[in-house]
Amino acid sequence: MSGAMLYGFCSTVLVGLGLYGLIVHPELLRKILAFNLVGGGVFLLFGVIARRGAAIGFGGDPVPQALVITGLVVAFAATALAVALLLRLFQETGRAILQSDKLTDAPSDNSQP
Repeated sequence: MSGAMLYGFCSTVLVGLGLYGLIVHPELLRKILAFNLVGGGVFLLFGVIARRGAAIGFGGDPVPQALVITGLVVAFAATALAVALLLRLFQETGRAILQSDKLTDAPSDNSQP
């Protein structure tokens, strides 16, 4: 197993764990962390793509490297914003979980006789 293949497999595992966390956990902080796992897996995959060009004798491709650096900065800013919004939600409501609207069994005012 080559290094690029191992890193590619690790990026797949990170993306899979992140998607699992996004789907399964209702807590918003865990969803933020799971989303960061997905981003980390994608950044690792871009790094593997950039490294494969250098491994066969070409220079490393600078475009995926630039995307990873830019993506890390944007991901950090987005995470900081999401945590700030989550903190504000907790201050306003006293909970960090969004409640879904539940249907009641009571008849509405628009019902016809």
